[in-house]
Amino acid sequence: MPETVICHYRVKPGNEAQFETLLDEHWPTLQRLGLVTEQAPQHFKGAEQDNGQPIYFEIFEWLDGAADRAHEHPEVTAIWEPMDRLCESRGGKPKMEFPHVSRLL
Repeated sequence: MPETVICHYRVKPGNEAQFETLLDEHWPTLQRLGLVTEQAPQHFKGAEQDNGQPIYFEIFEWLDGAADRAHEHPEVTAIWEPMDRLCESRGGKPKMEFPHVSRLL
């Protein structure tokens, strides 16, 4: 069963271009490694309501159990680690959040 994830990225102001470059590489890398479904990701950029700082959202589907395997793959961590450095915690919220959700029918 695929598992949908809605990634929240709180990007530090001024780092948007660097972050977007990594975001462009993220899903193609996961797909090439056989970790995600063929369903293309959705990407959104906005401003947080309480402070106007940049926030990005990425929605995609993991293949069953692939999220755990991704943490061990060097090509994935080569993207995730720089993404982490470009983000910041704010307003008591973490740099990144990854709720896994199911579609309501």
